[in-house]
Amino acid sequence: MEGERIRVSVIEVNEGDLAPLVGSDGEVLAALQDLTRLAASQETGERSRLMVDIAGHRAKQKEALQKAAEAAVAEAQRTAAPVSMAPMNAFERKVVHDVVAEAGLVSESEGEDPDRRVVIRTS
Repeated sequence: MEGERIRVSVIEVNEGDLAPLVGSDGEVLAALQDLTRLAASQETGERSRLMVDIAGHRAKQKEALQKAAEAAVAEAQRTAAPVSMAPMNAFERKVVHDVVAEAGLVSESEGEDPDRRVVIRTS
């Protein structure tokens, strides 16, 4: 469990390549997560907040996003100007919003998918 989210991790046990299960930029991983959530939702009748991670891809992605968000927060603090980040999916935006809130700044998502992005402001 991570907060209220069930976390499923697939790790290497034997010498094997899990890269095909992650795919380019995590596309296959995202599809596997969507299918797993759909199956869980159909079984339970409730929306699933399950998260699938393969070979630590999501953990690495989250760490990189946190560092990028911290850099954007520092820029917003230094310049007092809004900082717009690159387009992101909902998972990525949530990571950024959490970092921004922890730093005491304000963030909001702007735009429409697939170009929805986080904008960070000092107030």
